[in-house]
Amino acid sequence: MPYKVSHGEAISVTYSPDEVFSKIQHEGIQFIDLQFTGLTGHFHHTTISADLFTPDQMKDGLPKLDGSSIVGFTSIDDSDLLLKPDPNTFAIIPWMTENKTARLLCDVYWGENRGRLSRDPRGIAQKAEEYIRSQGFDFSTWGPEIEFFVFDEVHWDVLTPYKGQSYSIESKEAPWSQEGKGYPMGLQEGYYPSTPSDTLTPYRNECVNVLGRNFGILCDNHHHEVATAGQCEIDIRYDHLTNAADAAQTYKYVIRNIAQKYGKVATMMPKPIAMDSGSGMHVNVSLWKGKENIFYDKDDEIELSQTGRYFCGGIINHAKALSAICNPTTNSYHRLVPGYEAPAYIAWSSGNRSAIVRVPKHLTGKKYAHLKRLEFRAPDPSSNPYLVFAAVTAAGLDGIKKKMDPGDQVRDDIFKMTKSDRAKRGIGVLPKSLGEALDELESDRKFLNPIYTNDVTDKIIELERRDQREIAIRPHPHEFYLYFDV
Repeated sequence: MPYKVSHGEAISVTYSPDEVFSKIQHEGIQFIDLQFTGLTGHFHHTTISADLFTPDQMKDGLPKLDGSSIVGFTSIDDSDLLLKPDPNTFAIIPWMTENKTARLLCDVYWGENRGRLSRDPRGIAQKAEEYIRSQGFDFSTWGPEIEFFVFDEVHWDVLTPYKGQSYSIESKEAPWSQEGKGYPMGLQEGYYPSTPSDTLTPYRNECVNVLGRNFGILCDNHHHEVATAGQCEIDIRYDHLTNAADAAQTYKYVIRNIAQKYGKVATMMPKPIAMDSGSGMHVNVSLWKGKENIFYDKDDEIELSQTGRYFCGGIINHAKALSAICNPTTNSYHRLVPGYEAPAYIAWSSGNRSAIVRVPKHLTGKKYAHLKRLEFRAPDPSSNPYLVFAAVTAAGLDGIKKKMDPGDQVRDDIFKMTKSDRAKRGIGVLPKSLGEALDELESDRKFLNPIYTNDVTDKIIELERRDQREIAIRPHPHEFYLYFDV
């Protein structure tokens, strides 16, 4: 849902189908980009002429999708799908100026009045919102903190894997830069540097302007992140579940396209640089009834309600299985290691960034009750935000339903604890690989059932097992350094 700012307040903007068609005519829109998300999180689109777009197509859907050609959707023998545009997602794409184009996000349905495609991620997010209401809450709010890298150039060679593989990353900000210009940053020395060391301030400014002015996605902060070589973060305002996932997907779309305009390339790969911090997608969540934040309790030491603790307990209890959805790539597990600010251990705390779930305490008191939330720090930006928010919802509500206490909060730096210290305090360890995470999901998947159908979970496991095997059968270049002389 788009927003505009009036007198410092964010006001949601909704569009009826009639208003969309009026804007198409008034703005001289020539093409409509129909956008949707696949099960693996990839953004897809097809484009139609605005002159031929009709109210019936807005209402009934457009027969424009072969589901067998989208990874994870359908088989070839039953693949006719409809794209139903959501009028509230109308936005004019600013970089398509020669042939003025607007976008609409779409829900995916079967043809022949067979209903919603169960594997449509946006539909899964909407189902999660329905489940939240069925459990006695009105809505949830979600604020993803998405980190990413912007490189000058990236090259890789995997076309002949039996001959050899390689990759190369170029960035004028990096300590390995050969340009001899600027002020390169060391590994893990990229947090909040001023210009001219931070070369990407104009790029991020433009991203913020495009997200706000063209797509109605409000951003309240942007900065260089900890890693060298162009790691960035742009913070977007929290929103209801599906809206927040829409915003996250649009965010990825915008930052990639603006990077291309600057002659650079943006990536959501969690850990592209060895020995440096990776990119996370910290997820902030709270539950609401009307105007009351159910996670807030003024009488609690850290102002977290019992309901909030149970929701936290659900995340802690299902953290290993959640990894397969929140960290869905083999590369994800290069990030989830001690020493690089990413959580590796299963614990919760207020303020402590070595815990997997954090209760931020920047601002306290009734005045800031709306900000009381849980910050789940494990997810990364390679994940599908629709699936992540839905899975975390399922875990948290399972915690509330079963009164799962998260245990005592851990106030100490977990990274500095010994293995025996962690064991004494009951601090578990996240999966160390995608294969291990998938094993955990296969053994702990029932909590997803109120939101995920079995075919969705099965397909996620199948697709990620495929990626796991792709990496498992290939030698790594560093293995030549370690083992060539054995």
